Amino acid sequence: MKATVVLADDHHIVRHGLQALLSAEPDLRVVGEAADGLETLRLVERLKPDILVLDLMMPGLDGLEVIRQLKKRSPKTRTVVLSMHKNEAYVWEALKSGALGYVLKDCAPNDLVKAMREALANRPHLSPPLSEINIMAYLQKKNGSPFDLYQTLTARERQILQLSAEGQTSADIGARLSISPRTVEAHRANLMRKLGFHKLTELVRYALERQLLPREGPAASRPARV
Repeated sequence: MKATVVLADDHHIVRHGLQALLSAEPDLRVVGEAADGLETLRLVERLKPDILVLDLMMPGLDGLEVIRQLKKRSPKTRTVVLSMHKNEAYVWEALKSGALGYVLKDCAPNDLVKAMREALANRPHLSPPLSEINIMAYLQKKNGSPFDLYQTLTARERQILQLSAEGQTSADIGARLSISPRTVEAHRANLMRKLGFHKLTELVRYALERQLLPREGPAASRPARV
């Protein structure tokens, strides 16, 4: 028996392409399409499909709110997000809201199909280049284990976190890592956003708490510099 699918995207050409892609899959059958968030809610509530393929940027009602409301209206429907946004904030909010999959629109077509089949088995799936670490961190949080935001940082962001907390300037860090000071500042802004920090002094405190720095020394005695 084929799994039923509803496609929700405000671009007709995208829905048409998805329809063509999924028509070749023997275990999947598209039963409806929607072009805005409110229409998506009504359609899914009526059809109760196995899978909803959903864009986040929907008119009428955004995709995240659609996911949240469908948890009550059609709890057996699994949602796979198909989005152009690869920012961690979008991914995490979608997963937290109840999505099982998050696939980027520039991914290979078979990756969307894989995500849909994983969703049918109640397994999460993130398409490359979204990190597998994020899946593990999400599962830990979902299962009640402590969630460590440090795991969401890239290797470069971790380097810059430590060097910034040690009191090195953007120019110093850039010279050491062979990147420009502006690139250093961009990485630092990203890592601070991920960790929820607004001041460099918070980075120093965080680095000390994680034992990334000695409790006595330059970083502990002077403020971090930009």
